[in-house]
Parts: sequence; structure tokens; C-alpha cells
Amino acid sequence: MKVQGKMFFWLSIFILAMAVVYGVWSKEPAGTTALFLAFGLAIMIGFYLGFTARRVDTGAQDNKEADVADDAGELGFFSPHSWQPLALGIGGAIAFLGIAVGWWLLYFAAPIILIGIWGWVFEYYRGENRTQ
Repeated sequence: MKVQGKMFFWLSIFILAMAVVYGVWSKEPAGTTALFLAFGLAIMIGFYLGFTARRVDTGAQDNKEADVADDAGELGFFSPHSWQPLALGIGGAIAFLGIAVGWWLLYFAAPIILIGIWGWVFEYYRGENRTQ
């Protein structure tokens, strides 16, 4: 994590320099503001990664003598099948369509989104996947 923290710190310095150059050269407030906000985001992420790296064990990416196999292992649990992202995608598409067509479409999108969220949260509390 130390490497990623340093990368974000260097990225934030680059973005700050580009924000200053862009702001002086273009005198355009929207792009300059966006670049300064991107600087703030990069510095926050870099600080978080650096702060966290001091409190966790050294990873394989921090060891210069490490091999690729040293970082191998279980990455986590991934659901083998789930219909809930489809429901959330359809509900989100209808909700965004409601912005263009009419706000009344949100009455149809909200139940679909809520059903998708409910199903995703409680997916492994019922049915055949209960023991996973």
C-alpha cells in the first residue's frame, strides 16, 4: 500500500501543477475548479493509503524482492449468480429516463430499485444459498 500512496501523492502534485498552469493560461473557472477538486481527491486517497499502510502488514507489492506468486491467494467471495444487479440496472435506467421524460417515471423505478436492494442484501439469508 505504500507504493499506491506514493503514486497518489505524486499524481496530486502533478494535478496541482496542471491546475495552476491551466488556471493562469485559460482563465476559465470551471475547468480550473475541477482540476483543484481532482487535486483534493488525489491527496485524500494518497493520505488514506499512506495512513493505512502504516497500520497493516507489509504486502508483497512493498517488497522489492517479491515474486508475483507471493501476492497470490484468495481474493474474497464472489456470488456465482445473482439477478439483483439486473433489477438495479433496470430500475436505475428507468429512474434516469424519468429525468428526461418526466418525473412520474420515478414512481415505477423506485419499487424496482428497492426490490433489487432488498434482494441483494438478503440474498444469502434464504433459499438454496442460505449456507454460503
